[in-house]
Amino acid sequence: MVGMADPTSRVWSVGDLCHAVADALNARFNPVAVRGEISGFSRAASGHCYFSLKDTSGQLRCAMFKRAASLLDFSARDGDLVEIRGRLGVYEPRGDLQLIVESMRQAGAGALFEEFLKRKARLEAEGLFDAQRKRVLPLAPRAIGVVTSLGAAALRDVVTALQRRLPHVPVLLAPAAVQGAGAPAQLVKALESLYRLVTDASPPEGERARADRAPVAPDVILLVRGGGSMEDLWAFNDEALARAIVRSPVPVVCGVGHETDFTIADFVADLRAPTPTAAAELVAPSRELWLGALELMRGRMQDAVDRRIDRELQRLDNATARLGRPSSLAATQRVALLACARRLRLATRSLMGQHERELLQLAETLPVTHQRAIDRMEQRLERSALRLGLLDPALVLQRGYAWITDEHQHAVTSAVQTHPGQRLRATVAHGSIDLRVAQQE
Repeated sequence: MVGMADPTSRVWSVGDLCHAVADALNARFNPVAVRGEISGFSRAASGHCYFSLKDTSGQLRCAMFKRAASLLDFSARDGDLVEIRGRLGVYEPRGDLQLIVESMRQAGAGALFEEFLKRKARLEAEGLFDAQRKRVLPLAPRAIGVVTSLGAAALRDVVTALQRRLPHVPVLLAPAAVQGAGAPAQLVKALESLYRLVTDASPPEGERARADRAPVAPDVILLVRGGGSMEDLWAFNDEALARAIVRSPVPVVCGVGHETDFTIADFVADLRAPTPTAAAELVAPSRELWLGALELMRGRMQDAVDRRIDRELQRLDNATARLGRPSSLAATQRVALLACARRLRLATRSLMGQHERELLQLAETLPVTHQRAIDRMEQRLERSALRLGLLDPALVLQRGYAWITDEHQHAVTSAVQTHPGQRLRATVAHGSIDLRVAQQE
């Protein structure tokens, strides 16, 4: 037909066609949110990340530039199920469909975190986190209970640390799964098995415990596992487990995950350790500490004996000076004085022997009262220093977070405080970055 254009009459260049397709995608889909599994994840030297997002029916190439990658709050790896927000486009040099990732989070993490916050607030309102109910760790535990998985790396780390620092103290293992639907019930069962040991070791009311008859029972319990995602650590947010920890007859130290991981078990335990190894070190003072305390007490006892001898010899010198010139009475008194001196020397030697025996006895029954107080204060200082270090804002920036301010140096904490085109500044661990708001969501 004359006058009608042939739809195939236009011949596109490859670049123009790719550009047109990119424009069509942008107008039809962007911005887009998609959920899938990471495959082939890699991080280039530039800091950009490349991977594919797939499910059972499709696969999509993705690129996440350094700025977006620096905002991730987890370590992405193959097999992770994630939710991505970004913009579809065409990588024109190859003509490939590509998703430019602007943000990424683990699928389901938002719902889990909301449940975590609700559960935490409810238990905190009941007083389960109160500092007044937290107990001080034993200075010299006679036995240590450990609750974790038999195949966990955390078990090897804890046993290695305890063998290095307190090789003579028995370790009582109560194995349990640390991940999965059945893990909370197994963890509660393992804790209660250790509680029964403590109960069985306690003598009846009105009777004194006998060391030769009492069964071995833990003075402190370590609840540990290695790091992982929120889903991996979810068993330690279980309410029944939290209440079981509160019922413990002995202090419980929780060392779950890495330094930045927090679970409800951490809040209800008597003490939270940043790692399983740190949990073992908190309950196991080093042998060098005890040997130093023994040497300190030996020196104090020796000083006390020397001062007593000097004081008695001085009394002898004063008595001798008061005798005056020799006479028959003075000679008699001198004989008596020499006899007293001999008895004093014998008594002094006897006293020294007694002190030596007492020193040996003290060496066998360490810790002593004074050193116990010193060590307790040092232990509290170490824990306080550790907790203070965790609150250092610089650590937060080093984990990839940024402090956002507007042109008036006011903190920006919500998207409603911004408008398109507004200039912002992001302060990171090393320096600052000037930003411009492209779109408000």
